[in-house]
Amino acid sequence: MQLSTFDLIILALYFVAVFGIGFYVSRKKKSSTEYFLAGRNIGWFAIGASLFATNISSEHFVGLAGSGAASGLAVGHFEWLACLIVLVLGWVFVPFYIKSGVFTMPEFLERRYDAKSRWYLTTVSITAYVLTKVSVTLFAGSLLLNQLLGWDMYTSAIALTVATGIYTIVGGLTAVIYTELMQTFVLIGGAALLTILGLVEVGGWSGLQAKVPADYFSMFKPMSDPNFPWTGIVFGAPILGIWYWCTDQYIVQRVLSAKGISDARAGTIFSGFLKILPVFILVLPGVIAHALYPDVSGDQAYPALVSRLLPSGVKGIVIASLLAALMSSLAACFNSASTLFTIDVYKKLKPNADDKTLVTVGRISTGVLVLLGILWVPFIRHISAQLYVYLQSVQAYISPPIAAVFLFGVFWPRANGKGSIAALLTGLVAGAARLIFELMHKQSPLDPGFMRWMVEINFLHFAVFLFILCSLVLVAVSLMSAAPSMAKIEGLVYRGSLAVAHEEPRAHRRNVILSVALVVTVFVLWGIFF
Repeated sequence: MQLSTFDLIILALYFVAVFGIGFYVSRKKKSSTEYFLAGRNIGWFAIGASLFATNISSEHFVGLAGSGAASGLAVGHFEWLACLIVLVLGWVFVPFYIKSGVFTMPEFLERRYDAKSRWYLTTVSITAYVLTKVSVTLFAGSLLLNQLLGWDMYTSAIALTVATGIYTIVGGLTAVIYTELMQTFVLIGGAALLTILGLVEVGGWSGLQAKVPADYFSMFKPMSDPNFPWTGIVFGAPILGIWYWCTDQYIVQRVLSAKGISDARAGTIFSGFLKILPVFILVLPGVIAHALYPDVSGDQAYPALVSRLLPSGVKGIVIASLLAALMSSLAACFNSASTLFTIDVYKKLKPNADDKTLVTVGRISTGVLVLLGILWVPFIRHISAQLYVYLQSVQAYISPPIAAVFLFGVFWPRANGKGSIAALLTGLVAGAARLIFELMHKQSPLDPGFMRWMVEINFLHFAVFLFILCSLVLVAVSLMSAAPSMAKIEGLVYRGSLAVAHEEPRAHRRNVILSVALVVTVFVLWGIFF
């Protein structure tokens, strides 16, 4: 695909804006709080935009559009469910996170349970960031750029990794959040432009409906559906959502940077409204591609729409939106993993380390993560579409035990450290068994029995099973061992009234009204696309 001079100017302006913002906010000498949590001084608008930009990555453009082309809007359930789950983050978890003053989610687990739970979550999170988030983001991003621009996958992946790493290393979370604020508008603008032009080309909404199967616009699929059964969506997807939106450092670090509980909560509500958009600007383009280009299937949908539909001069805007998605998520991953290593590993081993040392370690660890990202590049070509699915599945298999531990930790004072680590390890073994059996089954089908059932059950249904199993283990082990002291868990669990957060009355009313409006909007949309 050839780019016009105007396209190249758009891309150049995008990079100038990213580096300009990144380095502008990096000028001030930073304490550890400023470097890792932006001085806890970020307002609601920037938090909401950052949450959205962190979440939407290059694999969303590939995967959501690909699923849209293959089966319609049903994959959008995960986006609209997220609108509700971020409210759980804002209304349930934010007060504890903000009041406890923690830097990381593993640190919160140690305060609520014990050091073993902290080490488990730190290890699993850093490993998952390096092996899944960085690799999948680079794979999907470099694949898109290769298909759209013909850029060599190695060169483009290395260039983007280095470019993203530079402002992340120098500026810390402040640079990441404010570049993500700009990238949110670029991402939405470019994706929306492509959707509008696609709808015009296909003959509007009625023209699109005439060219694709009717069930493409029905989001609720039968329980037997292999990908998106309604039972899995209703009962399983929220478990994954609780883990991702409410307990993952990658996401939660943004609300930890808030000026206070009110700004953190308002930021989650704002991001909830933004999460309505991907169904229309990322999934719908896949449906449009299916209607316009019958020869295109799956993950080729979005690149085909960009390369075949867009006129010269507009391609640069849409490609900039792809770059914004890729770089914002990559920067968030580098920054969060660096924070976990510095606070939960280095500071744990060196508790007397001063601020200057912690910032230096944070920058060095970010640099190491950038280097690991570059070292991943030679393996990108070997990541098949099937392995790409496996990498995504890993997150689904590790999330139920973590969600269980956080939920019981907040709502059940009797839960203790022994119950927590028992549940986490049970989930780890069961999730790993599912993944191993799945790989074995692909090579040689397993005989009918328990192992085959574990492999063939939909992954969302498996998440429900795993959540129940880990919850039972947590409860049983906690009841068989000593209860935690009330002094230890004071302020970390709900006791008596749920009103643990005190907001200014006007801000509280605003947040309540907007939360209700968001819930109503999501259920109306579900009713329309039932």
